[in-house]
Amino acid sequence: MKFFAAIVALACLALSSAQMPTPYNCATGATDLLVTNFTLAPYPLCIGQNVCASGTGILSAPVTQGAKLNIVGKYLNRIVYTDAHDLCTLLGSQGVPCPIPITMTSITACVLVKPTAPAGIPVILQVSATNGNGHVLFCQAANGVIAQNCPP
Repeated sequence: MKFFAAIVALACLALSSAQMPTPYNCATGATDLLVTNFTLAPYPLCIGQNVCASGTGILSAPVTQGAKLNIVGKYLNRIVYTDAHDLCTLLGSQGVPCPIPITMTSITACVLVKPTAPAGIPVILQVSATNGNGHVLFCQAANGVIAQNCPP
């Protein structure tokens, strides 16, 4: 039994110090935001707590009212997690109101990881946004993203 407890403790330690998988562009065409850096923090994601997505890049058009943020998690090609937000409302609540000018080079948006997130399962996580004009702002994905139950 002690051996099993030691293995579980090592696995938890490995998860708590894990690095986020490398994100990649998942857009199928042109975007209004050329992403040069994308991170999620904390990582691994904590179920029931906020995660902040930070992006750095070059905007070719302002982010306007009606912009939407979508989050999808897939495991074995099945959707196991979804979340959606009005991007301007989300950013406005964090002190960055729309329209966001093309001179802005980095944005951070924080959202709650819903209790329905699967714990300990490596998912393909896709974070995408559509501008108020209907153009794709960005799409970033990472393979093997982990969410876990963290202490409060």
